[in-house]
Amino acid sequence: MVNIPQVVINLTSIGILEELFIKNSDKEGGEPMSEETLDENIDTSKIVSAVLDEAHEGDIKGAFGTIRQNDSQIRRSWARKILTLLAIMGPGLVVMVGDNDAGGVATYAQAGQNFGLSLLWTLPMLIPVLIVNQEMVVRLGAVTGVGHARLINERFGKFWGFFSVGDLFLLNFLTIVTEFIGVSLAMSYFGISPYISVPLAALGLILITASGSFSHWERFMMLFVAINFLVIPLAILSHPQLAPVIHDLVIPSVKGGVNSTSVLLIIAIVGTTVAPWQLFFQQSNIVDKRITPRWINYERADTVIGSFVTVIAAGAIMTTIAFAFQHTSLAGQFTNAGGVATGLRNHLGHLAGTLFAIILLNASIIGASAVTLSTSYAFGDVFGLKHSLHRSFRDAKGFYAIFALLVFFAAAIVLIPGAPLGVITVAVQALAGVLLPSATVFLLLLCNDKEVLGPWVNSTWLNIVAGIIVSILLILSLVLVATTVFPNVNVTEMVTSITGSFVVGGTLIGLYLIKKSNQSKEITTTTTPKAQGPKETWRMPPLALLARPEWSKGRIFGMYLMRGYLLIAVGLLIIKAIQLGGG
Repeated sequence: MVNIPQVVINLTSIGILEELFIKNSDKEGGEPMSEETLDENIDTSKIVSAVLDEAHEGDIKGAFGTIRQNDSQIRRSWARKILTLLAIMGPGLVVMVGDNDAGGVATYAQAGQNFGLSLLWTLPMLIPVLIVNQEMVVRLGAVTGVGHARLINERFGKFWGFFSVGDLFLLNFLTIVTEFIGVSLAMSYFGISPYISVPLAALGLILITASGSFSHWERFMMLFVAINFLVIPLAILSHPQLAPVIHDLVIPSVKGGVNSTSVLLIIAIVGTTVAPWQLFFQQSNIVDKRITPRWINYERADTVIGSFVTVIAAGAIMTTIAFAFQHTSLAGQFTNAGGVATGLRNHLGHLAGTLFAIILLNASIIGASAVTLSTSYAFGDVFGLKHSLHRSFRDAKGFYAIFALLVFFAAAIVLIPGAPLGVITVAVQALAGVLLPSATVFLLLLCNDKEVLGPWVNSTWLNIVAGIIVSILLILSLVLVATTVFPNVNVTEMVTSITGSFVVGGTLIGLYLIKKSNQSKEITTTTTPKAQGPKETWRMPPLALLARPEWSKGRIFGMYLMRGYLLIAVGLLIIKAIQLGGG
């Protein structure tokens, strides 16, 4: 009998195995094929994975180069490594810069105008959160070959799929509305009516996306990424002082003290910098770009670079507004991003106002493109539609129709006279912060699913870091809810109490999981043969062949508890946003 490594069983279909058996039987004497010979005879281009859309397989065609599907050359020189990185680069950079969207620009400007430099410390703390969350998404996309929404639906069932994806659809649509609010405010600065600028922006987005060429779309996104760097000359125009910037970057403080309003803004900063749509977008975009496990390290580099770019840009905006408006009548009087542009023109000159308006417009367009595409990818995952930027409009009508409808309705809301645009803008960023913990929980569950990621599952240290991140996000969410219900509560004491509870609870849970893991390892060592074969070629088999994960009663209780809490938190968040909007 042929000695077939376990990894081959995980990677191949019956057809490929039959092909290998035929080759083996044709050998003289019918001797068993060795593992080494078997590995040499595997045609990796025929390995069956969970990829359903054939458009997701083939050459990697990026904005700055092409990598052939069968490319197996080792990159030894730095020049070749950099060229490969440029070809791979895109999903990580676009998702990060796209997260500095219209709502993000407005949130950072509000922080700088109302709180000066005192909230700068929140930004460097978000870099590890961005890298850890999105690195997990990188592995999921490259190894599984399917989108985040489809994985959740298939692994956890339609109920929890609706829980996660339903939240995404609502949040994404409201986020797209804020992008067109940004377009309206930016173009109004130049004297162009929203009834002209918003429809033109919507039409431009549809034309850019529905070209039928992934590389064409990505080149446009890279152009928007380049325009994002205008924040550097804008910051220089505000004549920032290095010493106070460094001080507030490393020493946490809140101007005016910690209260429900400042907590809401901190959560908004977290929500606009680390948003749930990022998980869905980058995973699907990696799949659409045809990135496989062989190129994971390059995509990780793309993600790390994007993380630093987005945080530096956010810090530049916050710093610019803080220095521009300090000691003026505008300090503490944030209205909207359009008012910021006008204020910069009045205090720093026309160039500063123009640069900020261009940055706001650019952020709105790249944000709208990424968030809308994230939603369209998710719809394609859930409803089994062809969903790829490699496909023409004629070949993927449903995918592009969803994109166009989302853009159309979001733009239409912005043009409604008297629409509560201020309330929507404030609520969306904080809503993202409140929903992020649940999205991260699903991400963690998937990244510890051995059926899904095989040898690519999370390491213990990564689970610990991710668990700490989820805990911090939940603490912020709980503080927001508590300060909304009890406006006069002592926030410092409350944060201390909640944090202490999380530390004790987390320690107990950690000890239990370590014990359970050790028991599981003992059983696995004695009953399961060690997986063989290169990790770089392992890809998730078709989802229909995977065993559905079993949830313990404790996990089910925890998930329902989280769902109930989120419903309450979202309701209270809406109340708080309306109060701030003057409703």
